[in-house]
Amino acid sequence: MNTARTRDGQLTIPTIDLSAFREGSPTDRARVAAELDHAASTIGLLQVTGHGVSEEVLAGLTGAMDAFFGLPMWQKKALRPASPEYNRGYTPPRAERLSLSPGANSPADLFEAFDVGRSTEDFPGLGLDELQYAPNLWPLRPESFEPAVMAWFAEAARVAREVTAVMAVALGLDEKFFAGYQDHALEVLRLNNYLVPADETVPDEDQVGTGAHTDNGILTVLWADPQVRGLQILPGAGEWHDVIPTEGTLLVNLGDLLARWTNDRWISVPHRVLPPTDAEGALVRRRSAVFFHEGNADAVISVLPGCADEDEPVRYESVTVADHLAEKQAPGRPNEQLQPAGL
Repeated sequence: MNTARTRDGQLTIPTIDLSAFREGSPTDRARVAAELDHAASTIGLLQVTGHGVSEEVLAGLTGAMDAFFGLPMWQKKALRPASPEYNRGYTPPRAERLSLSPGANSPADLFEAFDVGRSTEDFPGLGLDELQYAPNLWPLRPESFEPAVMAWFAEAARVAREVTAVMAVALGLDEKFFAGYQDHALEVLRLNNYLVPADETVPDEDQVGTGAHTDNGILTVLWADPQVRGLQILPGAGEWHDVIPTEGTLLVNLGDLLARWTNDRWISVPHRVLPPTDAEGALVRRRSAVFFHEGNADAVISVLPGCADEDEPVRYESVTVADHLAEKQAPGRPNEQLQPAGL
């Protein structure tokens, strides 16, 4: 177990070692699955070690992010999508407002972002929706941007699938149970740069980096600058707690679809990002790479075996992934319905 520091106490963020599941004995695998089940049913968030993502891939990603976000604003804005329905390309700072309270009069979110995702070209012959599986927008400069970002995308997708294999075992299912729900998955990688204006040294009282929300899909794989404060979660009916990423780990956050799939046995935890600060409270830059793993758009999701009985009856009707996402994304964001959230 690792301990995440908080402003008013400590919160334990469970940690699982994917290498112990990947390479370990049956006893090791059962232990890792039990640890994940505990994290999923109590907090909805876990740290992952043994994920196998190399330092070279991470260095390529952060170098590409620094180079792109360092471009002049006019060059970045040239990569805005033609319509906000296409969650691809560039989003300027303070262009979005995300909150669990639709209509709340809160400041616009602080980050700028760049989105890439799976497109119809990745799955020829399936006749997939070109809005859901939209083409990507790529900058001409830096030249290393596309290959570096897609190298990270591939690794995050692999980690997501490894985690769902552990989830299947934790639920008493075959390890490959989820494979048929993710062979043409909707997946989006959002690169966030929490941009601190040059004339601001402390955050405004009501300013947020990203407003409070839950994620919509199956799970989210997150890398963020280690030891930088900003991300917070709201477990249960408690208080907001800081989650400070540890060097070399990835965070995995469970989404609303997985909570629905497990009949609320597992939790989709509310979270937000405050303006990132150092230990003295001064504003600092924060980078994050947020990989949303949603599942196949046409997959039909029904409450899983073992997640309902006489004491816990089925709470949700069957639904396709696409219909679930449309239902979750529409309220409160009429102009940004298909954009992923920041983290």
